[in-house]
Amino acid sequence: MPAHELPDPALPDLSALWRSRWPDCPPIGHELRADPDCWVRFDSLPDSKRYAETETEYRTILHRYNTVLTEMFADQEVYVTTVTYVMDEGITDLTPFDAHALNPGSRLWTRVREDDDLEPECTMHVHVGRQKWNPGIMDPLLRAVADDLCDGVIITDTGLRRIYHPYDGGADVIMANADKRDQLKETHASWLPRIRDRR
Repeated sequence: MPAHELPDPALPDLSALWRSRWPDCPPIGHELRADPDCWVRFDSLPDSKRYAETETEYRTILHRYNTVLTEMFADQEVYVTTVTYVMDEGITDLTPFDAHALNPGSRLWTRVREDDDLEPECTMHVHVGRQKWNPGIMDPLLRAVADDLCDGVIITDTGLRRIYHPYDGGADVIMANADKRDQLKETHASWLPRIRDRR
């Protein structure tokens, strides 16, 4: 489903940088796989299991998320996006879980509509926050993602060159170049999908 950014985005400098880095894609995580040379998916659990059923499995999910994020962003500032879905009339929030509450300091950045057959039509409100990455700092948000309570989360360096998009069952990782991607794949080869990606 192609998506398009609606006019008048907030944070114009960030919007301009995004358009320069990703001219054909709004800040929607699942659309960022367009460059397969820099993209890799990692599973959250062994054997491509999608959801945790025990606290041990939750620890595994958070360990994998945090390990790759730390390798990508250790001690760096990152942007974090969260999304809510709102009917075009602006009356009903279609997202009962408040992901923005788990994204400290976030504010509305832009609005995006996917061109699909949703009835009624809705718009994604993308909020962005900025903080210094440290392992564990985003665990409440990452656990909510793992439980499919929220989606659309993107974690990226401030130059928007490296992107981490977690979701229930795994995470998409986009590195700055194919060599960096290959290094990450080799380091975590056992976390690569064992079955066909279902997303």
